[in-house]
Amino acid sequence: MQIALEWAAKGLTSTMPNPRVGCILVRHQQIIGAGFTQPVGKAHAEIQALNDATSHGHDVRGATAYVTLEPCSHVGRTPPCADALISAGIKRVVAAILDPNPQVSGRGLQRLHDAGIEVIDSVLEDAAREMNIGFFKRMQTGKPWVRMKIAASLDGRTALNNNQSQWITGETARADGHHWRARCCAILTGIGTLLKDDPQLTVRTIPASRQPLRIIVDSKLQTPTRARVLNNSKKGDVLIVHAIKNPEHEARLVAAGASLLFLPDPNGRVDLPALMSELGRREINELHIEAGSKLNGSLISQGCVDELLLYLAPCLLGNGRGLADLPVLNELTQQTRLYFHQVQQIGGDLRILARFHI
Repeated sequence: MQIALEWAAKGLTSTMPNPRVGCILVRHQQIIGAGFTQPVGKAHAEIQALNDATSHGHDVRGATAYVTLEPCSHVGRTPPCADALISAGIKRVVAAILDPNPQVSGRGLQRLHDAGIEVIDSVLEDAAREMNIGFFKRMQTGKPWVRMKIAASLDGRTALNNNQSQWITGETARADGHHWRARCCAILTGIGTLLKDDPQLTVRTIPASRQPLRIIVDSKLQTPTRARVLNNSKKGDVLIVHAIKNPEHEARLVAAGASLLFLPDPNGRVDLPALMSELGRREINELHIEAGSKLNGSLISQGCVDELLLYLAPCLLGNGRGLADLPVLNELTQQTRLYFHQVQQIGGDLRILARFHI
């Protein structure tokens, strides 16, 4: 199963909105086929593994399939993988974890069992869930897994008071950040960051077969049509979420390639929890946030964030911009608690994955 998970990781940046799944076929203690889920609409891991085995002249009848997610049992963009395993004569299926999709959950393994195939599940279950943490959350809650990336000094500063922030962390950490961009379905920032830094919000410095959806939270619809994020963008590449109507500027932004989403809250700002639900409806599994302290604070305060991807540089910046603008507390008992999921040194900096308690 560990080998199957390694195959699943090959689809880390390409399978969305489908889950990342790996499958290996074993017969007489030898791996005879392996595969991972291809981009949406193409073959799933089980089909890839079956094709791999037969292309090398192996007989798959009587083999065991190790798959990192329960084989699907419904007709989606592709036929059911459970039926393919049955037709191929697979004798035994070992699944890491049940599929959280209500259309599948338990039904795939039941179909295999009813066909006389031995079924085992819950093997390296935690690792399999972690591989598809966004897919699991979206299927269970209708919202994406939200990861907020922040680069800061040891005293928690993300920029000087004059907004200078490039660069606090080193080149290795910045390249690592692009790996996290590459695995997400969408990257979100706010209008403040857009006007200050004019970011591209694309995956660079590493190979990328696709670019994530780029999202701008822009309550007052201030995004300039010359913004770099709109350079060479096609309809569907950039989504601007706003809370105030401006038909003339809306038309200019649409002509520049942006899609628009009007989503106001009662205070005339973008309704952030509603945005998370909308992104889930649009099949966004993992949402990557790279914003300023004001939007960061709003997202955290409104319960929209699942984890912080925090890069800490070994430096002190003194008075400057903080991580997030959060309400002033009167008691320590009011603090927001997180837990360290992972801590690792990346180049000369420290990378911390800290998750909010659910």
